[in-house]
Amino acid sequence: MALLCYVVFLAFPLLWLLSTAFKSPQELGSVDPTWLPHHPTLGNFRTAIDEQPLLRSALNSLLVSVVTAVVSVAVAVPAAYVMVRFRSAVSRLGTGWVLVSQMFPFVLVIIPLFLVLKNLHLVDSLPGLVIVYVVWNLPFALWMLQGYVKAVPVSLEEAASIDGCGRLRTLRSVVLPLLMPGLVATLMFSFVTAWNEFFFALVLLKSPEKQTMSVILTHFLGAEGAADLGPLAAASVLATVPSLLFFAFLQKRLVSGAMTGAVKG
Repeated sequence: MALLCYVVFLAFPLLWLLSTAFKSPQELGSVDPTWLPHHPTLGNFRTAIDEQPLLRSALNSLLVSVVTAVVSVAVAVPAAYVMVRFRSAVSRLGTGWVLVSQMFPFVLVIIPLFLVLKNLHLVDSLPGLVIVYVVWNLPFALWMLQGYVKAVPVSLEEAASIDGCGRLRTLRSVVLPLLMPGLVATLMFSFVTAWNEFFFALVLLKSPEKQTMSVILTHFLGAEGAADLGPLAAASVLATVPSLLFFAFLQKRLVSGAMTGAVKG
């Protein structure tokens, strides 16, 4: 029963969003709200697409999210391997710093980040936003991958060494295939985090043609906080679709990765 309540609680925002996206302006303005639209309409989707550059912002979000996920995993894998296999005071200090850095609020780091990116001429650019997302994602990506690296038996690496494999070849041919579930889970976490992120994108991107989906959604809000509810819900539905497709595509590998980490970790 508790699980059912939890599932309903999680599903309620998405169901409400879908219902609102298909309601007519008359139903949205009614003082007697309904759960389901009596006269479903696609007008909100047409208005949202006509009024705001949703396709361009979606492409910006997709580009930033994919590059962020790939770069985060590419950097985190060797770093996590070194932190696990070469234990020292430095690696323990690094692990502790990774944990502490997760406690930093966004507002604490945004000004130093802005000044650094400004000096590098990367403010108001998608590469600059990717750098920020990679740096922000790396601590959790490292923490996730450490558990998977620990689950790889050292004896396999020793056997590969006896067969003449160097450290890099052992990492590529022995360790990486065993890390595949963890790589998929980390890849998905980094993608979804970058896709949903709002604060950094709002501060760092000023040109309309470079803004991401999460920022464009705020354009449906009026100056005094009044929301154009129907088009906003329709645009939010469209913004949710890529994450759901990405999750569906990787779901089997994600579950496999989670189970592997739970059993071996």
